[in-house]
Amino acid sequence: MVLVSKYIFPKGFVGLTLWPLIILKHSQLKTDGVLLNHERIHLRQQLELLVLPFFVWYLAAWLYGLLRYRNSYLAYRNISFEREAYANDTNLDYLATRRPWQFLRYLRSDAHFS
Repeated sequence: MVLVSKYIFPKGFVGLTLWPLIILKHSQLKTDGVLLNHERIHLRQQLELLVLPFFVWYLAAWLYGLLRYRNSYLAYRNISFEREAYANDTNLDYLATRRPWQFLRYLRSDAHFS
């Protein structure tokens, strides 16, 4: 289910996934196939980890990245869940062929973004 709420987003963010919801900042984003695919990848990741452990892992990975990079954006982009979603969000068929636990492949090395 896709909901719209412009009030819950930090600066620079337009989508959020809280299983089973995808929340978007603006209703026009409902037609953005790449953004929706990115968020659907997160839905799949959340299901694989039975939802709550996903958020614990996500927060721990972000905090680790924050300590390591001293930059919240780099910490966010280096979370394995985000790395998988960004690497595959333009492939609109990705979820049809994705194997379970694919986000683990993105733990192996850092991707440094500026």
